Amino acid sequence: MSTPDDAAAVPRAVRTLRRKEDIASQAARIFARDGYANVGMRDIADAVGIRGASLYHHFPSKEEILFAICLTVTREPVEENLPLLDAPGTPTERLSALVRAHLHHLTRRRVEYVVGLHELASLLPEHRAVVEDYRRHYQRRVRDVVAAGMRTGEFGVPDARIAAFALVDMLNGISAWYHDDGDLGIDEVSDAYVDLAVRRLLGGVPRER
Repeated sequence: MSTPDDAAAVPRAVRTLRRKEDIASQAARIFARDGYANVGMRDIADAVGIRGASLYHHFPSKEEILFAICLTVTREPVEENLPLLDAPGTPTERLSALVRAHLHHLTRRRVEYVVGLHELASLLPEHRAVVEDYRRHYQRRVRDVVAAGMRTGEFGVPDARIAAFALVDMLNGISAWYHDDGDLGIDEVSDAYVDLAVRRLLGGVPRER
C-alpha cells in the first residue's frame, strides 16, 4: 500500500533523475568542445548553474559523469533499438527499422555520441567494461540479423561479423557531420542510409519503386 511519503518521493526521484540528465548533457557539450582532460568539475557546475557541492551530490567525480554519458549512447540503444530486431518481418525489414531508430537516437544524442566515441579510454577499467559489454551485445544482435539474412539469401556478404561492424560504424559516423539545423532532415538521411547500408552494402531486397 502506498503512503503519502511514497507519493512525495516519486516527484523528488524524477527531479533528481532529470537533474542528473541535465548535468550529463551540459558536461557532454563541454567535453566535446574542450576535451575531457581539459574540463574540471567547476566548469561543469558553472555550465549547469549550480554550486560545486550540489554537483558532487549528483556525481562524485568527473569520471562518473563521463560514464553516464557513455551509457547514454550504449545502454539506451540496446533498450530502445534492439526490440525492433525481435519484431515480425524479414531480416531486411527488421534491420532497416533498426537503422532508422539508431540514426534518430544518434541525432537526439549527437554530442553524447561524439564524447562517447572519443573519450572511452578515459573511463575507469570497470566502467569501460560495462560500456563495452553493451556495445558488444548490440554488435552481436546486428550480426545475428545479418546472418539470418545471409541464410535467406537477402544479404550477399561473406562475413556477418565484419558486416555488422561496418554497418554500426557507418551509422555512428553520422555524429561527425550531421546537424539538425542543416539542409538535410533526419528522415531523409535515414532513407538514404537504409538504401546505402541495407540495400546496397549488404545487398538487401531492392525497394519497390
